[in-house]
Amino acid sequence: MTITRQSPLKTEEKSNSALKISANIVDVLNSKIFPGTLEVRNGRITSIVEDTTEYPTFILPGFVDSHIHIESSLLTPSEFARMAVRHGTVATVSDPHEIGNVLGVEGVRYMIENGRTVPFKFYFGAPSCVPATRFETSGAEIGLPEIEGLFKNNEAKFLSEVMDFTGVLRGDPEVTDKIRLAHAYGRRVDGHAPGPRGAALKAYAAAGISTDHEVVSREEALERIGLGMKIQIREGSAAKNFHTLQSLITEYPGRCMLCSDDKHADDLSQGHIDALVKRALSSGFDLMKVLKSACVTPVLHYGLDVGLLREGDDADFIEINNFGDLRILRTYIKGDLVAENGSTLLPWRPSLVVSGFKAQKKKTIDLSVRRIGNRMNVIEVFDGQLVTERRHATPKTSDGNVISDVENDLLKIVVVNRYRDAPPAVAFVKNFGLKRGAIASSIAHDSHNIVAVGVSDEDICQAVNAVIEHQGGLSVVYKDVVEVLPLPVAGIMTDDEGPTVAERYSRLNRLIKNIGSRLSSPLMTLSFMALLVIPKIKLSDKGLFDAEKSEIIGLFE
Repeated sequence: MTITRQSPLKTEEKSNSALKISANIVDVLNSKIFPGTLEVRNGRITSIVEDTTEYPTFILPGFVDSHIHIESSLLTPSEFARMAVRHGTVATVSDPHEIGNVLGVEGVRYMIENGRTVPFKFYFGAPSCVPATRFETSGAEIGLPEIEGLFKNNEAKFLSEVMDFTGVLRGDPEVTDKIRLAHAYGRRVDGHAPGPRGAALKAYAAAGISTDHEVVSREEALERIGLGMKIQIREGSAAKNFHTLQSLITEYPGRCMLCSDDKHADDLSQGHIDALVKRALSSGFDLMKVLKSACVTPVLHYGLDVGLLREGDDADFIEINNFGDLRILRTYIKGDLVAENGSTLLPWRPSLVVSGFKAQKKKTIDLSVRRIGNRMNVIEVFDGQLVTERRHATPKTSDGNVISDVENDLLKIVVVNRYRDAPPAVAFVKNFGLKRGAIASSIAHDSHNIVAVGVSDEDICQAVNAVIEHQGGLSVVYKDVVEVLPLPVAGIMTDDEGPTVAERYSRLNRLIKNIGSRLSSPLMTLSFMALLVIPKIKLSDKGLFDAEKSEIIGLFE
């Protein structure tokens, strides 16, 4: 690529700045590649001139993550941006309901304001389900007035995923009024519909819900596409559906987008949407169809002001070496070079720390549960999936109390209310695989109470208290070892730099695997054990929850 740049300019001269970039230009909208030169002035592409020169590199539109919770990276938006631009990401469609559940609409505004400190294109939505259900304790509520305020002030680009599926089908005014409000403001409505088919799904789509990222099979995807919905093919740190669904990209490129949903810092350090594009191309899928899903469809669907390499567009694009290696050489946002050769050029800035933690330390006796039956409900988890199964087991006891059964991989799991002092909820989970110690997290979607699992009450209690002591964090406990990654920003994010967070998070994962876990991302999996809107059985601070019947159930039958 050839770059012609004027000399460094003073601030007052910036309006006259110009940038000319020559390379093979990838016009995804018209499915063609040609050698040429872009001229950029004041952040916009002012001309595109085709020529006959042979260039070694390619320019294409920047990547867009069509559905992500920035908070799940453990990073504030500004720090997330510093890591994402290295991978050619220029924009995200972001649902801030994680911090919304902790701090309400002010938490949403925290994300928006922090995101504005960097030249990255964050498009935040208005959370539709805060709290996610009435069967858990959250830190705040976001209702119709708050959502309308976000729309009126143009702070929210869309209505975030409508997780209350049954509320939509019942015509619950608390849900349907939010959808109607979004449509009145010309906003898209995102969906969240794990599992439903047939008439129920048809009614959900008919309510005006335009997307779904919870699809795990081709059959589910095709049914939703047939109803006019778009599919966000997800590959995150916990849920990994790309392999199953990737063929849809070539069959329905205008109906498919790529997304992470939840992606921890260690995975983000290795790759983002670029990694999915590379995987699709290595599988032999059509280049332009893959790029349409990764770059174009999210922009057109949500009406984002992200450039697509047209005259008059914002100069948002990336330069790569070729489509085999797909190495991101440079990333530009509005004509600013924000990453080069794998390094971010965005400066680190300290983030404001906001809290929302009121939990008191627990005692071991608080976690004990008496045996009152011979048949116990158990949560069975699956690696790479958010969906769980309801199983039954015979409890193992000591002095009349039910304890972890390490030999049969039935471990005690607890959820501790972080917003007020209350007795912990206790249940049992299969497939975490720990042979010793315990792990705990104040990331527990969506209300973000404290969730912990371990082989003994003493270990679990110590892991929980380590999180409480730091006012949020991730902890691993075994023998005399207590490792903590503090998360002081609302108990779900850190104000530290991304590479440091990625390394510390990776270390925690290694420690957890050393004490027996077979899960690929045990902390991420743990964080979804309290997500009641995902079938089939989860644990809230109020007890075991049957997601199919939408009711609290007992530990024993």
